[in-house]
Amino acid sequence: MMRSIHLLVVGAAVVSFAVSDAGAQIPGARPTPDQARALMQARPDLLQQLRQRLAASGMSADQIRSRLRAEGYPADLLDAYLPGSTGTATAPSSELYSAVLELGIADSSDVAAYRAIQGDNMFASPFQQDSLNMLRDARRKRLQREDVADSIARADSGYNIFGLDMFRASPSRFEPNLNGPVDANYRLGPGDRLVLILTGDVESSYVLDVTREGFVVIPQVGQLFVANLTMGDLENLLYSRLGRVYSGVRRGASATTRFSVSVSRLRANQVFVLGDVERPGSYMVSSAGTAITALYTAGGPTANASLRGIQIKRGGTVVSSLDLYDYLLRGDASHDARLETGDIVFVPPRGLRVRIIGEVVRPGTYELKPSETLAELIAAAGGFRADASRRRVQIDRILPPNRRQADGRDRVTVDVESQSLLSGANAAPVSLEAGDVVRVFPVAERVRNTIVVKGNVWSPGPQGLTPGMKISDAIRLAGGPKPDVYLGQVLVDRLRPDQSRVQLRASLGDSVGTVVGDFALQEDDVIQLFALTDFRPERYVAIGGAVRKPGRYPFAEGMTMRDLVLLAGGVQESAYLKEAEIARLPEERTGTTTAVTIRVPLDSTYLFERKPGMPYVGAPGLQASSNGAAEVGLKAYDNVLIMHQPSWELQRVVTISGEVNFPGTYALKTRDERLSDLVARAGGLTSEAYPEGLSFVRKEGGVGRVAIDAPKALRKRSSPENLILMNGDEITVPVRLNVVTVKGAVNAPNVVAYVRGKDMDYYISQGGGVARNGDNKRAYVTQPSGKRETRSRLAPRPPRPLPGSQVIVPELAPGDKTNWVNVLAAVTPLIAVLTSVIITISK
Repeated sequence: MMRSIHLLVVGAAVVSFAVSDAGAQIPGARPTPDQARALMQARPDLLQQLRQRLAASGMSADQIRSRLRAEGYPADLLDAYLPGSTGTATAPSSELYSAVLELGIADSSDVAAYRAIQGDNMFASPFQQDSLNMLRDARRKRLQREDVADSIARADSGYNIFGLDMFRASPSRFEPNLNGPVDANYRLGPGDRLVLILTGDVESSYVLDVTREGFVVIPQVGQLFVANLTMGDLENLLYSRLGRVYSGVRRGASATTRFSVSVSRLRANQVFVLGDVERPGSYMVSSAGTAITALYTAGGPTANASLRGIQIKRGGTVVSSLDLYDYLLRGDASHDARLETGDIVFVPPRGLRVRIIGEVVRPGTYELKPSETLAELIAAAGGFRADASRRRVQIDRILPPNRRQADGRDRVTVDVESQSLLSGANAAPVSLEAGDVVRVFPVAERVRNTIVVKGNVWSPGPQGLTPGMKISDAIRLAGGPKPDVYLGQVLVDRLRPDQSRVQLRASLGDSVGTVVGDFALQEDDVIQLFALTDFRPERYVAIGGAVRKPGRYPFAEGMTMRDLVLLAGGVQESAYLKEAEIARLPEERTGTTTAVTIRVPLDSTYLFERKPGMPYVGAPGLQASSNGAAEVGLKAYDNVLIMHQPSWELQRVVTISGEVNFPGTYALKTRDERLSDLVARAGGLTSEAYPEGLSFVRKEGGVGRVAIDAPKALRKRSSPENLILMNGDEITVPVRLNVVTVKGAVNAPNVVAYVRGKDMDYYISQGGGVARNGDNKRAYVTQPSGKRETRSRLAPRPPRPLPGSQVIVPELAPGDKTNWVNVLAAVTPLIAVLTSVIITISK
């Protein structure tokens, strides 16, 4: 019984999945091969998931091939992904991807989850894709801003460990020069190459390689043991040995033969960098390299390493200890020992670390030696900034375990107050403990001993307050009032000790700055002066109609209509140059009257581009008068209308092309010229013309193609199909096409030969019939003229396509009734397979 219930549940789940998935699939929405390839490159783990799903499907290889063949896919499409296959699996194509969806190996939810993770929808429409791109760009910019803000916040919060950044650069930048030169303290060893030059009585040069035994051989001089000698020791040895062979080699001015020796190539030492470094191990370092060189090569110390006690061990003994703070803070490299073969550079774990934040030059995390105090920490951080408040320094401290109390008091705050902080001398000898956070506070934001002058003065802004300073003094320091200053009142906003404000006032006796009711100012007073223009409304005049730049313009006293037309760029060619209209505010605003209109004279003198006496093209016989019409004065808020000439317009042009005897662009002769008139002017139709397919495109208002019955229009001028032409119309007369295009949700979209008298259903059958997702009830025909015909109650017979038409079967809408027969037929084999697998497992 339980097994039967289990099988029913599984079968129902598969059916529900198949129905939902069938409803989700849309032809044309499958990924292209390039998209599928990008998908698998972005997530190579999907290849492995595909293999696992095939293995878990319970279907054998033969069953999978049979199912693929039944669904119309190549039988070997999934062979490379089957368990035990020796073939190389490549990125799935669109065909493979849709196949695994059909077989139920992957479902649409997997694809949706992947798209959510990747932030990319390769099945989206162009509009959706643009939206996704905009969202991704906004997210990328937001993350960039957050990264910058986070890096600044981390630097200010002191979490950056001082000194580590220096070691994150390329180590090759810090390699010593392998070709020398070296200083006098450089010790020679096997692998070095020397150059010896003799001049004077003897002119000669020798290249001398230091052997493994530590010798060099100089011709005529013999063998010299140089291992572990400094360059200074070598020079003394050469004076002795060369002097035995060359009598002129001696110290001092009396020498007749001189020599120079230098290192032309340095040997490499094998050293070991161990401990808390990024890449511990053995490294070949130049013999001129030091401990710091080896640290750079090993990637530098880790975040848990000590920078204060790096050890150089030679033969089991510590020969030197390096404090990197000497190098980083003071540039002292005197303890940076030169390494030899077999040396060990050991970086121990970090010591006592504290963090200092706030108003210091270098906020960060610093490592302190046990004897170092707050003073050394502040010095290491570069000292106080200029805006640091030195009255106190605060320390947030985690108490040591032996000092923590049972009531949860594990942290304390320690305030350090010292005169030495104020004076800038060394801070008080305050010891620090591991984990301390030292805070240096900024000075107060409030600026003391200031007042502010605002408003209608020449130099507004803050000023320093002096004893006995009055309003008149502050106005004088601000450059004095401007000429249009408002004399009636000067406001003084004063801050009380309890942070409340009180309003005081005075006035000006003149525009020079004489204050009536002057009084002394206090700290934080704000003096406000006003301008007369602050209280005046913005006055303007407007112009519209047949001018080049209609709109509003600032009003000025004495402005005339000619001035306004000039500001508007002059009149257009279509302007009516007899009179203009001015709409003006009424003197008394009573009732519903909002404006009064007056007609004023206008003439050709308003054509600024023509000289007086030149003929005016727009009105035959009209001359530009030298005197011109009387000037018309304007008032504020006047609205001037320059009217257009009645019935004035430029030529209307239309284009006719295709199968007419004289195609071209024609200017219309009358306003009621029609399609048939234009065809007649174009010489009529050619013998190859197909008027039923005539294309009429109207650009006026963005209408687009207009479906008309051209044969009716050409037969009868009064026919409604014979449209009146408008400017920009385009007419195209095609040749006869004896084919019908079948497309949409059909099994085999195609171009079919036209058969006289056949209806839409015939051509749908020629396209392979309606597809599973096709909606035959809404199928329609687009005739060559652009008209669309479909089945209807008034015309139950299918429409008959004409030559050159298109038959289109739309897809089922998402809410349409699902074809249960097709769905069940598709999922029945899969249910059978899953049922057999479950029964086998249950046994």
